[in-house]
Amino acid sequence: MVAIYDQLAATTPSPIVELNRAVAIAFADGPEAGLAIVDELAKLPALEGYHLVFAVRADFLSRLGRRDEARAELERAASFAKNDRERALLLKRARRS
Repeated sequence: MVAIYDQLAATTPSPIVELNRAVAIAFADGPEAGLAIVDELAKLPALEGYHLVFAVRADFLSRLGRRDEARAELERAASFAKNDRERALLLKRARRS
C-alpha cells in the first residue's frame, strides 16, 4: 500500500494523499512512523481544521497507549467535523478512550 501511495503522491500530490500515505506507513512501520508524518501534515494551512487529521492522529496515539492525548485529539476532531453523525462518532470514540 505504501508503494501505491508513493506513486499516487508522485503523480497527484496533495495533503490528503499524504495523510492516507501516513496511515499506510503506520500499518507497515508502526504508529510512531505515521505519527511523525501526521504531525508535519497538521502544520499545513491546507489541512488546518481538517477533522480527519486529528482523528488519524488520535488513532496513532491510541495505538501507542497514549490514551489521554488520543481522547483530546478525538474531541478536537469532533469540533471540526462538518456533520452531526461524524461528530457523534468521534465523541463516542473519545468517551471510550
